[in-house]
Amino acid sequence: MLSITIPAVEYFDEINEEFVQVSEQKLQLEHSLVSVSKWEQKWHKPFLNTNTKTREEKADYVRCMTLTQNVDPRVYMGIPDDVMEKITEYIDDPMTAAWFPEEKNSKTSREIITNEIIYYWMIALDIPSDYQKWHLNRLITLIRVCNAKNKPSKKMGRKEILAQNRAINEARRKALGTRG
Repeated sequence: MLSITIPAVEYFDEINEEFVQVSEQKLQLEHSLVSVSKWEQKWHKPFLNTNTKTREEKADYVRCMTLTQNVDPRVYMGIPDDVMEKITEYIDDPMTAAWFPEEKNSKTSREIITNEIIYYWMIALDIPSDYQKWHLNRLITLIRVCNAKNKPSKKMGRKEILAQNRAINEARRKALGTRG
């Protein structure tokens, strides 16, 4: 969870042609599958595969992440760049010590990942729905771990089997003091 403070701001509302005062607001934010789902529901495009987002889309994602109740919606229009950077760092934080070695022949997935795909992965891997409120990067790491642990073990090739048997036989001969 991230706690931020958006400072008080005054701006000119061009639609109503008046100056608007927005007071300082403290927000509790959570980057989770629930937040992504809310954002995709409004914008009708994948959050994770959309690299360039407008200022309005970014501000709206902050709104979707907000756990604080009764927030003035105008607060999101006045998020300063340094606060937005802090939010971006929080979103990009892996939130885990787990890491995965990159596979030699793996190609970058071109699959478009939406919240429905992530929910599908959770269902397929029997991950409880409570985890949808975890930090999204941590949830995706859990999904990757479950996927890796569920893969069948790689079968040994003929050369590997022969080398293993040779080593076992040699160890037995040495332990028993025999030649054959």
